[in-house]
Amino acid sequence: MKTKVYNQQGQETGEQELNPDIFGLEINEALVHQVVTAQMANQRQTLAHTKIRSEVRGGGKKPWRQKGTGRARAGSSRSPIWIGGGITFGPRKDRNFSKKINDKMRQKAILMALSDRAKTEKMAILDKIELTDAKTKKVNEIIGNIENKVLSEKDSKSKRSVLVLIDIKNEEVKRATSNLEGTQILNINNINIVDLLKYRNLIVTTGTVKKLEERYGKK
Repeated sequence: MKTKVYNQQGQETGEQELNPDIFGLEINEALVHQVVTAQMANQRQTLAHTKIRSEVRGGGKKPWRQKGTGRARAGSSRSPIWIGGGITFGPRKDRNFSKKINDKMRQKAILMALSDRAKTEKMAILDKIELTDAKTKKVNEIIGNIENKVLSEKDSKSKRSVLVLIDIKNEEVKRATSNLEGTQILNINNINIVDLLKYRNLIVTTGTVKKLEERYGKK
């Protein structure tokens, strides 16, 4: 399984052999959905919190005497049936939305997403990304070259949606892409299924392909 390799000017420089165990898998939508759901649930923050009757300030004194008033018995003005009282069955901070997911399942879903990008020709391989200085204009030009010559869209009006997967931590490239709309730089150590599916196109470097094969290839 071979694909073309391009330089920063969008020119073809050679071919790259792709491991079918990483870029040639069949898609299992149920598995991918399960892994996406688990990742998003584990990232969910518990923000909403309501107070129960014991946490609401006040209400220590009995509103009126137990008998003889003709009214119903009331022990506290902070009862849930009173205005200003506690909340019954409201959202609490101790809720746990996390979901457990098997590491092999998570890995398989990532490989399926990579395979889908390769199969649908939404993936381009770049020999390297080198910047003399962290200029957004330069990174925009590099991605534009790959988009125009490799990842050309049928609908020219569609907005950019590109995930660039690099093999090493590069603060200059990350800083240069921070202001680019529809573009994200992701280190291979932070690869995840949500970001892979979020962006329509994928650009990977040859170094990234090598590290993917070292990490996920069958030995």
